[in-house]
Amino acid sequence: MWQTLALGSLFFPALFAFSVRSLGWIAPAWSLKDRIVLSGRLVSSVQATMATLSGIIVIFSCKDVVHDRHWMASEYIWIVVSYMTYDIYVMYLCHWHKCEEKGEAEAKHSLASVKSFLRSERLMVTHHLFILIILTPVAVHLRGELGDFFVGCIFTAELSTPFVSLGKILMQLKLQDSLLHKVNGILVLVTFFVCRILLFPFMYWAYAQQTGLSIYKVPFHIPFHCNVANALLIAPQLYWFALICRKALRLYSSSPAPDRAR
Repeated sequence: MWQTLALGSLFFPALFAFSVRSLGWIAPAWSLKDRIVLSGRLVSSVQATMATLSGIIVIFSCKDVVHDRHWMASEYIWIVVSYMTYDIYVMYLCHWHKCEEKGEAEAKHSLASVKSFLRSERLMVTHHLFILIILTPVAVHLRGELGDFFVGCIFTAELSTPFVSLGKILMQLKLQDSLLHKVNGILVLVTFFVCRILLFPFMYWAYAQQTGLSIYKVPFHIPFHCNVANALLIAPQLYWFALICRKALRLYSSSPAPDRAR
């Protein structure tokens, strides 16, 4: 536990710092804000890939979805804790540098700048804090030795993150009109819908298959806090999916930009 938490607490900040410094060498004309934003997205993609692979390993290792155990289900939770803590700070850095570039930044690390960040990113910060304060104790202590399969399922929800990050990176590179950006947009929609929306009915279906229940009876046969946790997790996913659909509609319905004079 402590070794895993310490490893994650060193790994993500170190990878972020290495990325910022490397981009300074590769693209010296880029501003610090651009390097920080891109580095944050690259680290996010790395973590998402690690989480997805961990989740797949756990899922395929647990034949009994209730009782089977896999060490990675417990250990990777501490990687998630270290990443979420790191990511809150990086989101704050990105927010402050974006405001500075617009001439709207408060004094760095002041209470005013923190309040501005919390107002701007309140949903993401709430999502991260919910995972740290509520889901982590549930996953580590309250569930006992049950449900590693479902923990693995939650890990795979990160599958869409690399595609979301790639879309933002392409926009940052002014490639939003490229074919790659449009193909990536389709992948964002598919992976987000499958791994962040359909994931939850899939978990209820898997439990129904294991216990011989009808799927509609499952919510009444599992602990109440499991239903509450699932509801709180899927609610922001539905909101974000609606935003993604709106952006996709604009992307695919807009006409190609005219060629600019060279």
